[in-house]
Amino acid sequence: MSITRSIRTPIMHRAVEANGFVFLGGTIADDTSVSMGDQTRNILGKIAGYLEEAGTDKSRVVSASIFVTDLSKKKEMDAAWTEFFGDHLPTRATVSVADLGGGALIEVVVTALKG
Repeated sequence: MSITRSIRTPIMHRAVEANGFVFLGGTIADDTSVSMGDQTRNILGKIAGYLEEAGTDKSRVVSASIFVTDLSKKKEMDAAWTEFFGDHLPTRATVSVADLGGGALIEVVVTALKG
């Protein structure tokens, strides 16, 4: 089994492909001063780009882990999420955390099938 790593950052590779899956590391919004919904939209746009670079797309996302700092804002995140994925909703877990650093309200990790 081969492993392909791409989109290197100083601390990780954003995408790692193994055994027909693409694993994306945690992604936060570029502008953490905006609302939960806007942060979610920004993150999902970035994820779409990472998936494309890795040779797959959002319709092939099978699982997501979402970390949020304020569950009372989850409806904003849900609206952006369903708008983005449409009928291709992956399995998902949303976990409340105390702090994501830098004002981030949400961080998203996804796994997709290679396209």
